[in-house]
Amino acid sequence: MAEEYVAITPDYVNQLTAPVEGFYCNLEDNVYEIQFVDFKIRALDEGREAMLVDLAAGFVPSPPPEHIIGTPDQNRFIRYHFGPGLLDYDTIGTTLEFTNGPYEVRNFRMIERHYFRDQLITSYDFTMPFVIPNTRNTWEMIYSKPQLTQEWKDALISAPWEAKSDSFYFVEDRLIMHNRAEYNYGY
Repeated sequence: MAEEYVAITPDYVNQLTAPVEGFYCNLEDNVYEIQFVDFKIRALDEGREAMLVDLAAGFVPSPPPEHIIGTPDQNRFIRYHFGPGLLDYDTIGTTLEFTNGPYEVRNFRMIERHYFRDQLITSYDFTMPFVIPNTRNTWEMIYSKPQLTQEWKDALISAPWEAKSDSFYFVEDRLIMHNRAEYNYGY
C-alpha cells in the first residue's frame, strides 16, 4: 500500500490541532540558506517592560530532550524555562536576526502554533514581504498573548515541558524550515 503524500502548506499547518512529532521538512529544504543568528524575547506591557531572553547576552536555553541531543535536529529544537511570571504578561515582542544566502526571499512567512497537552492555545502568522540576498536582517514580531484563567496558568506551571510550539517557515508558500520548542513555566 502506497503512503499518502500530504503537501505541507500554510493552510495545512493552520489546521493542526496538536504539536508535530518529528519535523515536516529536511534541513536541506532551506535552499535560501537562512540562518538565525540572534534572538530576543521582551515583555512589552506598559510599565513592566523587561528583557526575558537575549541569546547575544548569554542566555542559555535548557538542554533538549535526550533523544534530540547529538542529532542534526538539535539546532532546530529549543527549550525555554521562563518561570510563572511570563504568564502574567499580555504582550511579548521578539526580535529575530537572520542571514540569508545568494537568493532573494519573497513572502517569508512564519506560522507559529502553541499547544498545551495537545490542545491548540494560540497561533501567530507573520510575513516579511522581501529579503535582499546575502544580507543580515532583523524581524520584529509582536505577540498579543491569549487571556488565560488562573486554572490554565496553574496547569501550565505544574506541567514543565508540556507546553509546546511548532514554528513553520515558508517562502512563497513552500515549507523551508520547521523548528520546535518546549516551555517550562514552573518555578
